[in-house]
This record gives sequence, structure tokens and C-alpha cells, in this order.
Amino acid sequence: MTDYELRVGGHLDDHWSAWLDGLSLTREGDGTTTLRGAVTDQAQLHGLLTKVRDLGAPLISVAAIEAPARRAQRRRSTRT
Repeated sequence: MTDYELRVGGHLDDHWSAWLDGLSLTREGDGTTTLRGAVTDQAQLHGLLTKVRDLGAPLISVAAIEAPARRAQRRRSTRT
């Protein structure tokens, strides 16, 4: 499982989170929405990209990111 961050043009309402497989939605000050969350596999990722396309929202970026819990764990292990 990998965490992803997708940025789309425009502000999406919170109700879209459930349809987008439970990804968290953050409306940014620049008029975009950032979607973040765990994606099980490439099939789910492609499904999410299809849903973004179906919304008609311009896709700005897609990036694999380190989950906050893993990042905190890595920080703790480097301190010891």
C-alpha cells in the first residue's frame, strides 16, 4: 500500500471524499484541492484517476508520498 497526493483544479466539496475511496480533501488557498490517502494498488490508482477525469476537474499532479505515520516512525528510528 502506498500513500498518494493528487492535486486538482477547483475546490471539491467534502462529500466527494467517499466517492474518491475515502481520500482526505483539503481545499487550498490557490483554488485547488489536494486529495491524500492510501492506495492499495495500481488498479485503485487508475480508478481514482478515472473518477477525477469523470468529475471534469483538471488534474494538476499525482505523487507518491510518505505516510505521516511512517515519516514519524523513521524520525524516531534515526534519533536512537
